[in-house]
Order: sequence, then structure tokens, then C-alpha cells
Amino acid sequence: MRVVKEFTQDEIRISVFSWNNKFILKYEFGPMEQTFKMSELDILEEADLDSFLEGEFFEKVKLRFGEMGDSFRSQMEKI
Repeated sequence: MRVVKEFTQDEIRISVFSWNNKFILKYEFGPMEQTFKMSELDILEEADLDSFLEGEFFEKVKLRFGEMGDSFRSQMEKI
């Protein structure tokens, strides 16, 4: 597995890997993570890959982390 890019944006750690002709996008926030896989053949230029690291897609990643956090906290309160 090769690391293509790693950085932090809005407190979310973003890692992009290349492995078995796929790009793996990993978003980490606290104890939670989201991972997406796509064929390298579907990404023609690095600018296409960047569209997953900003804009509407990234906003939905942040919303999903909020939902995940709410679910986790709710479950922890029951323990």
C-alpha cells in the first residue's frame, strides 16, 4: 500500500492510499473513521481525486461523522 497524500482538514485526518489498482480514501475523526474505495481507472487526474477532499462530498463526510458521534454517545449513555 502506497501513501499518496495525508493531511488534516477541519480536524479530520485524511489519508489517500493506492493499493491493488484502487484509491482508498480514509477519513478519521476521533474514534471514528470512514473509508471509501474506488478504481484508479475512474480517476483520470489528481484534480478528480481532490473533489472527494473538499466541497459537497467532504461536507457530507462531516455530517456523517456528526451522526456517528451522536449514535456513539447515545449508546454509551445506556451502558
